[in-house]
Amino acid sequence: MKLAVIGAGWAGLAAAVRATEAGHAVTLLEMAAQPGGRARELMVDGLPLDNGQHILIGAYRQTLALMQTVGVDINAGFDRRPLELRYPDGRGLRLPAGPAWLVFGLGVMRCRGWSLADKTALIRAAAGWALAGFRCAPGTTVDQLCRDLSPAVRELMIDPLCIAALNTPAQFADAGILLRVLQDALFGGKGGADLMLPRLSLGALLPYPAADWLRAQGAFVHMGRRVQTLKADEAGWSVDGQAFDNVVLACTAAEAARLAQTVAPAWAATARALHYEPIITVYLRCPGARLAAPMMALVEGPQAPAQFVFDHGALGATPGVFAFVISGARQWVNAGLDATAAAVLLQARQAFPAGTWPTPPEMLRAVAEKRATFRCVPGLQRPLAAVAPGLAAAGDYVAGPYPATLEGAVRSGLAALASLGAAAR
Repeated sequence: MKLAVIGAGWAGLAAAVRATEAGHAVTLLEMAAQPGGRARELMVDGLPLDNGQHILIGAYRQTLALMQTVGVDINAGFDRRPLELRYPDGRGLRLPAGPAWLVFGLGVMRCRGWSLADKTALIRAAAGWALAGFRCAPGTTVDQLCRDLSPAVRELMIDPLCIAALNTPAQFADAGILLRVLQDALFGGKGGADLMLPRLSLGALLPYPAADWLRAQGAFVHMGRRVQTLKADEAGWSVDGQAFDNVVLACTAAEAARLAQTVAPAWAATARALHYEPIITVYLRCPGARLAAPMMALVEGPQAPAQFVFDHGALGATPGVFAFVISGARQWVNAGLDATAAAVLLQARQAFPAGTWPTPPEMLRAVAEKRATFRCVPGLQRPLAAVAPGLAAAGDYVAGPYPATLEGAVRSGLAALASLGAAAR
């Protein structure tokens, strides 16, 4: 088929690569000057950083397979290690290697900062989730799901995992979606919970190699071109006057709603009704500094905004550069980037032991992605992948079992492509 993919984020790239691989004639159209969407490379003082620090986990199998297809060396591109939520004071959870349930039980029992009662309550709760098929009653929040767990377990594990995976605070977050993430990551097979910490920028991990691969395979790749019109006709679809058999809408929900308004107004209304949560990444620089681990968890507080910090030097990237990540950052967006950066600088100095920073850290750049992910709350109605005959939507916001993650975006691109193929057959 002759296929137009509108949007070169991770969902659009997935659809375009797999369609090209299947022998279809693909045209990829992207309104920005570079591919990647909300997970793209950002140049800061000559350093290839990201518009927001991202990580993958071992359960992101479709994303990792896509990277390998376009020629990315997974071993060189990532620091892969067992899941660890290590805090500056030495507390935290670390999963050893081995079978999923044994690994989880050992990790919990060895966790520093929890009492024996805390540990047994968590294991009992996890067993209950498994017996229920990792499902819960519709409308349940993460707060309600974990009401019997101690504040220490919430602080060191549940809340950090919830905000990292769903980008929504636990008191509002959909427990059903979190359970699906826990099922696939912690209990979905060997290595599923492994942290995949990027050694390279996001651009080098997929967007640039994928765009180059597509061009080499004969696909048409157009950057800096915003699609203005999308119309259905007897032969298929017209995209800015160019004829196609099928179309994948892999742009943002707002752009997809604009383009689909005349052909599928109800779908467009659902896409337009989504609410969002921001993420702020504050990059600090401190030459000669090194953290105890490449990724460390932080205790969030009223004047301590970040939940995680990444040491780029320890990852084999740029020494002395640190990324502090603030998920669910609505109040800090309202406070402004200057106030946020000042709070992170204070948090960095106070959270780590004396001597961590040879000199006071300096702010390199603060980056806010105001619509980083949809707000993942119970009862949320997400747009379906099927928009109209021959027209499918792809993106991390499209209805599916996952929250707004890179893997969710990639899987949605593959699902959109599969639905078009099935409809054609």
